[in-house]
Amino acid sequence: MTDIGARLAALDWSSIERSIWAYGYAKTPPVLTPAECAELIALYDDDGRFRSRIDMARYRFGIGEYKYFAAPLPPLVEALRERAYPPLAAIANQWQAALGVPDVFPTDLAALLQRCHKRGQTKPTPLLLRYETNGYNCLHQDIYGDVVFPLQLTCFLSRRAVDYDGGEFLLVEQRPRAQSRGEAIATEQGEIVIFTTRYRPVEGTRGVYRAAMRHGVSRITRGLRYTLGIIFHDAK
Repeated sequence: MTDIGARLAALDWSSIERSIWAYGYAKTPPVLTPAECAELIALYDDDGRFRSRIDMARYRFGIGEYKYFAAPLPPLVEALRERAYPPLAAIANQWQAALGVPDVFPTDLAALLQRCHKRGQTKPTPLLLRYETNGYNCLHQDIYGDVVFPLQLTCFLSRRAVDYDGGEFLLVEQRPRAQSRGEAIATEQGEIVIFTTRYRPVEGTRGVYRAAMRHGVSRITRGLRYTLGIIFHDAK
């Protein structure tokens, strides 16, 4: 999967970093090929690849379902997780410094996962999500234990306006003593949105504060929508 590494390395990381600092997210041009998107979608029906399945309606998370991959992760998923982590760790550590947090994140994914495992977080968190017509995902945060990496990815596998309509990616930022701010992000097949897991540093009149963010998916009005979620910390 060296090609995935090269594609990620070729992204404009300066622009990505500026967008993440300014808005809490950044959208890339297509990184995954149509064939890779189809390959990932095809995995959904292979239950042997997954450790658990969640019916979102049962837990009032929304309408749809998702499945967490079991270890070992598929090579493409593993490569995305490993190769995207280092540049994001650099941003994460800048955030830690801005917020006055002395703890720093390791520069490689293996060391982060080792930290997770020491805290009892041993279950892989990358997942495939599937929504049919009228499906949606409520606003939430992906917190699975004490160790939380502050950035994550969603990779868009289906073709907007071909496979589905609606289904915008949603981000809502909660600001102190102010109303929340929302973003609705339309995406194309193969693109990646990098976004805040829990909160981000924001410069205020009294210094830097933590702005909490949640993400979700608006209602799918037609068709079938698949995405791949890459969360870097493991779960308990």
